[in-house]
Order: sequence, then C-alpha cells, then structure tokens
Amino acid sequence: MTDFDAVLIVSFGGPEGPDDVLPFLANVTRGRGIPPARLEQVAANYARLGGISPINAQCRRLQAALGTELAAHGHELPVYWGNRNWRPYLTDTIARMADDGIRSALAIVTSAYSSYSACRQYLDDIDAACAGVGDRAPSIEKIRPYFDHPGFVEPFRDALAEARRGLGDPCPPIVFTAHSIPVAMAATCEYEEQLRATAALVAEASPASPWDLVWQSRSGPREVPWLEPDVNDHLRALAAAGNDTALIAPIGFVSDHMEVVWDLDHEAASTAASLGLRISRAISPGTRPDPRFVTMWRELIEERLCGGPRVALSDLAPRPTPCRPTCCPPPSRTA
Repeated sequence: MTDFDAVLIVSFGGPEGPDDVLPFLANVTRGRGIPPARLEQVAANYARLGGISPINAQCRRLQAALGTELAAHGHELPVYWGNRNWRPYLTDTIARMADDGIRSALAIVTSAYSSYSACRQYLDDIDAACAGVGDRAPSIEKIRPYFDHPGFVEPFRDALAEARRGLGDPCPPIVFTAHSIPVAMAATCEYEEQLRATAALVAEASPASPWDLVWQSRSGPREVPWLEPDVNDHLRALAAAGNDTALIAPIGFVSDHMEVVWDLDHEAASTAASLGLRISRAISPGTRPDPRFVTMWRELIEERLCGGPRVALSDLAPRPTPCRPTCCPPPSRTA
C-alpha cells in the first residue's frame, strides 16, 4: 500500500467570461509565435459562445463527483483541482495544498492518451508548479493513461447508441475524432495507436457500421505536417461516396469542452449541413459526468493506493506508472 494525502485533478483550463479570452489564449500560445490576428480569430469563436469555455464547469462537476465516489469507498482524500492555462492555476492550487499540510498526492489529468501534449506536458507543468511553490510543495505522481479502461470505453459505446437513435439509421458510418498533432510528434509516442485501439473497442458495439479515425483542431504553421484527414474533409468524402448520415464520436476528448463544441457542433455541423449530410454526435463521458467514468478514476487511484487490478480492454498493455522518463518527448522546434 502506498500513502497519498490527496488527489489533484489537472486540466487545461478555459476562460469564464469575455475579458478572460485573450489573456487565456496568450497563456496557451506563449512562446509559439502565433500571430495576433490568429488569436483574434479564435477569440471571435469564443465570443460566439459568450466568452466561456465549458471545461471549468465540467471540472467542478468531476471534482465534486470524484470526492463523493472516494468517500463512498472509504477513501478520505481531499480532491483539489488546478489548470495549466487559467484559474485556478496549478501553481496556486499546489500552494494551497502545501498550506493544507498535503505532503503527497496523486494527479489525474483530463486526458486519456499518451503524447507530449496529452501526458508529458502535464508532468512538466506539475514539476514547474511544484518548483514555483518550493520545498514545501507536495510530491505528486500521475496516474496512468486510461484510453482502454471500461469506464472510458463503455460510456462512449452507449453515447454512440444514443446518437444513432437520433439519426434513425441502424448502421451509419462512424467518424471517430481526436485532436490532431504534428506527424513528427506522433512518431515519438503511442497516441495514434492508442486512439485506434479505443476506436476499435467502441466500434465493437456497432459491428455493422464502418468507421474511420480522423482529426480536428489542428493549429500551427501549414508547412508542418499534422495528422490527417481533417474531420471536415472526411465528411465531404463520405457525402461524395453517397452517404447521407454519419455518427461523430470525439473519443480523443474526456469532456465536451470548447474544441468539441466549436470544431464539431459548429464547424463540422456547418460542413455537414452544406453537404446534405445528417450527423449526430456522441457526448464524451466526463461531460455530465457519466458515473462509470468517475468510478474509473476511483479505480485508477486505487491501483496506486492499494495495488488494485490494472484493468484494460485492448491488447496494449496498461501503461507503466510512473511514466518512463523517455516517453512522449517534447516536439522539435520545427514541429
């Protein structure tokens, strides 16, 4: 048995009002050389949704649900929450943990996969935040990726079935989406392999439907290759092939935050409408949240607390904990 004093949810963060948007975007893109005009364009997207990202509200619900779940199973662990890019900032949360006497904690991140952006960068940000707090900062260890855990896969299966009922088509093509990353980054991690494993697991509940894994939310210079095809290009290909319906499942995401809502419910939906293609989208499991997703987080914590079973549905072995120091390296300057 390993002793931990608390649980720390680490997420991306998002603006909670119009005045937050540009400072938030500046935090996200710091050091990446993104032109101001591009930030203004993204800010306009936020403005159309009231300048508010759904992610912070979703994290608050997850924090409360996880606290209740842990207490119900005899784990008297406070659950904290800190963000990489907006309030509550990770450094501020870790300082509060130190003030509360927390000496060791398990971190659980709102990302199910392995890549620099989805895993290693969270580790780096935790280390930087601890360094900012100083010697009194607690030691923090991250739980493993959970892309093929039943608590992630099964809610997506059911959400897909619910979305299918909205279409009235028994076997429409399924479009699994995830955040695109540079090809060079994808070559150094298991991100795409894990996503394909998750897609195959979710699709097992819909054996008559063909499926594809496609990408969304690309950013960065056009001369840098990123994973393709883009979801909008894929919808055009489906329509050209004679399809009139499609299911979309954002399996790359834990909850329906800004990139899901904007890129799929606005941009992809607009593309589909222009093609005469009827689409329906599955909700992601951390949005409400699904109780099975919260149970999964508790079970992953128990793996570390008391050696609980390492559950996984795919043929990929559960990822090691803690992560290997060489896994998911940072991208090169050209990526």
